[in-house]
Amino acid sequence: MTKSPPFRAVIACGGTGGHLFPGLAVAEALNARGHEIVLFVSEKEIDTTALKARPEFRSEKLPSIGLPSMIVSPASVRFLRRFWESFSHCRKFYRKFRPSVVLGMGGFTSTAPVLAARMQGLPAFIHESNAIPGRANRLAARFASKVLLGFEEAEARFPGVSCIVTGTPVRKNLGLPPDRTEAFKVFRLDPEKKTLLAMGGSQGAAGINQLLFKAAPLLAGSNIQIIHLTGERDERLASANYQRDEIPHHVSPFHHQMEEAYAAADLVISRAGASSLSELSKFALPSILIPYPFATDDHQTANAEIYVRAGAAEMLTEKGTNAEALSAMISNLLSDDTRRERMSAAAKRIAPAAAAENVADVMEQAVKEAAK
Repeated sequence: MTKSPPFRAVIACGGTGGHLFPGLAVAEALNARGHEIVLFVSEKEIDTTALKARPEFRSEKLPSIGLPSMIVSPASVRFLRRFWESFSHCRKFYRKFRPSVVLGMGGFTSTAPVLAARMQGLPAFIHESNAIPGRANRLAARFASKVLLGFEEAEARFPGVSCIVTGTPVRKNLGLPPDRTEAFKVFRLDPEKKTLLAMGGSQGAAGINQLLFKAAPLLAGSNIQIIHLTGERDERLASANYQRDEIPHHVSPFHHQMEEAYAAADLVISRAGASSLSELSKFALPSILIPYPFATDDHQTANAEIYVRAGAAEMLTEKGTNAEALSAMISNLLSDDTRRERMSAAAKRIAPAAAAENVADVMEQAVKEAAK
């Protein structure tokens, strides 16, 4: 593809890590090609915290809010008011900034920017990372030029809409995995032991934490060690449990250089959010997936099933799993190097390796066509 002349783009990507981090990955790809980017984010703390580390990107906060489950309710009035404020802000900003293209990464932080873009005749896209799209993207798809997909399985959920499978972008600051021995030095663990990485996404996962705490006594003496990213609430409890059971461990609420954790891991326990799964694919990691049971439309289970069918993961349900089942699965997988190697290769095959570049290509092509 010939080099595209520089243009301005808006990426609406706030509200959760699953929207923000893929949006940042696309911003990195476009920025590297010489384009000017502005990020539309939510008023949530996660967006503010993450963007402190990315001063190269200008950002605007939108007063958005999730659509309430009841159509007629006081919450609906508040939603409409906030949506109108967000929509008005977008239209005003577009007149000043004059973007050539707009991308929404999902959630209601994306809906107003996409609608405002289309009303001004701009090419506008939404990206759906999950196998089952959320309400915001089902609504925004009516206004979008095209829908970009993380999983091919989602296409059937957008009837009559033009879709392109791009994969879910993974942020470049994850980088390449460091040397495994160096990664173990970071966590002060033994490179000779099998290592389990447990994580719950950007917010932590209390359900996974509790299951693992109960399973820990059954794993004692099995020559494994654990890196557990607990989220804010369970850090002390996790340390106390592993110390009691004499399991070597590194516990912290989260880890900013996740490539180090991935480099040390032989097996991962994770939720099944699309961004987390894309990172597991990038680093070719076998996993035990425990979907968040209250995800909208149970979309994490649908995501996990794609990895299970491909042979990249095993899946357990939070309510249907006990400590014995979890500890047995962990022990069986960590003791079977051949099986983990097959799972690793399957994980690598699932997700497109250049998803951020794929999205950037679609946006550049749309700007070229609009300029004709």
